[in-house]
Amino acid sequence: MKKFAFAACAALFAATCSFGADGATIFKKCVTCHGMKAEKSYLNKVPVLTTVDAAERLTLMKEYKAGTANKFGMGAVMKGQMASLSEEDMAAVNDYISTLK
Repeated sequence: MKKFAFAACAALFAATCSFGADGATIFKKCVTCHGMKAEKSYLNKVPVLTTVDAAERLTLMKEYKAGTANKFGMGAVMKGQMASLSEEDMAAVNDYISTLK
């Protein structure tokens, strides 16, 4: 019985991990400032996210999380927003934004 329970838990864990992060779900916390389709220019100084190159977007997310970016004066705000995201989460969000173009 213990072997079965262990095997079942291992299979469930593997299945959960194989799905990865869901960019659309994670992006929901961004819609207040960036819009449902990443179409808003926040405070008329942050560009519409769909107009920013995907590689640059991902680099900025990582830099905001590390506290090394302050583009458009949003460093502190974005550091807080990125704090709970893993690199996989950021990549998933970035890929999701790319589908909104």
